[in-house]
Amino acid sequence: MFILDALEGFGKYISMLGSIVAKPEKLSMYWRETMRQMYDIGVGSFWIIAIVGLFIGGVTAVQFSNKLLTFGFVPMWWMGSMTRDSMFLELAPTISALLLAGKIGSNIATELGTMRITEQIDAMDIMGVNTRAFLLGPKILGSLLIVPILVIVACLLGTLGGALAGELGGFYTWEEYKYGLQDDFQPQYVRLMFIKSYVFPFLITSIACYKGFYVKGGSLELGKASTDAVVYSSIAVVIANFVVAFLFL
Repeated sequence: MFILDALEGFGKYISMLGSIVAKPEKLSMYWRETMRQMYDIGVGSFWIIAIVGLFIGGVTAVQFSNKLLTFGFVPMWWMGSMTRDSMFLELAPTISALLLAGKIGSNIATELGTMRITEQIDAMDIMGVNTRAFLLGPKILGSLLIVPILVIVACLLGTLGGALAGELGGFYTWEEYKYGLQDDFQPQYVRLMFIKSYVFPFLITSIACYKGFYVKGGSLELGKASTDAVVYSSIAVVIANFVVAFLFL
């Protein structure tokens, strides 16, 4: 029974994605909605991503520095390259995605679920509006446009956090850290970060849209759909993180 429900749900999810790709009835309406979603996601999440990125970079530098100091003979400028690569490969895209899964995933599922149980979506269907394209498309597109910028912010601030942690803790100087940042730079790490920054928001928003759009019942079911959106999108991000790293690294 579980397998059948899972297959049915996956089929509805694919069907939903297919129906999103449609010619807009009025392009200006879709564009305004996309801009609103970009603003809500970008501005609403900026400070969370910035603060977490800064301190994740700092704590990474502190923990690695303490470990390296136990060896005694390891040059501390390595911390620049280690923090840089950690932010590119894992911390900036993945931590940001998990934070956004909790914030925007629940918001999207709750917004759409509320519209569903109050029959607003049914009313739009009756009026001939392509509700999947109008309600879901701008959310997914908006996240694809703004989340990579948030990931870049997290990466830059995480790298800055590593520099500040080293200076404050006396582990290394800024010149040592800067030398490490420039040492053995791998462009494919940046490409991998950008691949993740597009795959992850697509999964988060599309899963949240699915859970909210097809919710049935009342407030209890709406709460469950919001929780499921966060849980399933977080699991999808973790699995996609492994798949992307396995295929492209």
